[in-house]
Amino acid sequence: MVQQLTPDQIEALLVFYRDAGVDVALDETAIDRFAEGEAELAARQRAAAGEPPPPKAAVLAAREAARSATDLDALKAILEAFDGCALKATASRTVFEDGARQARVMFVGEAPGRDEDLAGKPFVGRSGQLLDRMLAAIGLDRNTNAYIANVIPWRPPGNRTPTPQEIAICEPFIRRQIELKNPDLLVCVGAPSTETLMGLKGIMKSRGRLQPYQLGERQIQAIATLHPAYLLRSPIAKRLAWRDLLTIKAVLER
Repeated sequence: MVQQLTPDQIEALLVFYRDAGVDVALDETAIDRFAEGEAELAARQRAAAGEPPPPKAAVLAAREAARSATDLDALKAILEAFDGCALKATASRTVFEDGARQARVMFVGEAPGRDEDLAGKPFVGRSGQLLDRMLAAIGLDRNTNAYIANVIPWRPPGNRTPTPQEIAICEPFIRRQIELKNPDLLVCVGAPSTETLMGLKGIMKSRGRLQPYQLGERQIQAIATLHPAYLLRSPIAKRLAWRDLLTIKAVLER
């Protein structure tokens, strides 16, 4: 006889699966994961066949395109039309932003993952859920007073680390996005964002310290913090992230 689970037991089981990293349920029909990999490879080959601009030319084209944007909507349209980065061909969609454009604080991560690629918004997977809880702890949420973006707007295949070339091509767009957003405080989430935007290596040494960030003729403050994905792997580091959050809160309360 099959035991019927209570609603509380079902909820507890789902939480267990989530914490264990289970993100897909088995279907009644088989799914050919090899075919999915072949499809991704074919997409990369199609991108290569399109002969995107050489690295230097692509970076120059990105700078010129980003510079031409006069507001965030224009920048989003320009980014969606830009074909100088091969990542675009293998991604489902461009992940440009989420949150309140009027917010005083802007958070910038590295690149979209699988969940973000499907949703078209940054930080919506397990890392995003943890980020939301972290923001809530200091009175922030993406619907009213926090703005979120990524250095890379397209998911790298297999969630691999973006190459230096890909970062160089995308960097003009995120820097222009920061300029147009014009926050009072920039928060770099994780090592890649910190190195790209603040020029600092070693997230453990860089995190938690306010640094100047030149925003056109205006100078704002920037701070690095640990990525939620790292905190999920190393919960003991949450105490360090909490200190960073308190610094962020103090800056916004001035």
